[in-house]
Amino acid sequence: MTHHELKAKTLADPQVRAEHDALDAEFELLRTLLKARQEAGLTQVQVAERMGTKASAVARLEAALVSGKHSPSVATLRKYAHAVNRRLEIRMVV
Repeated sequence: MTHHELKAKTLADPQVRAEHDALDAEFELLRTLLKARQEAGLTQVQVAERMGTKASAVARLEAALVSGKHSPSVATLRKYAHAVNRRLEIRMVV
């Protein structure tokens, strides 16, 4: 069974689908953070230096968005955005 087939089979379960869909915002935020860091041409170490923290903290921040173990604060996201030459913008949409 391929990864695509396994994913499709697993997501056919309504409970699994609901849990997966609940993480959409976190996955999108992670993709945005990683893309911004990549476009800035920066490593986690460089971002950490600009944020005034350690590389392990940046690694935890990026990993936390996938694991769902920790929700970063707005202040932390703002520092990350500034470190990669971006501006943080938060919106509520319908």
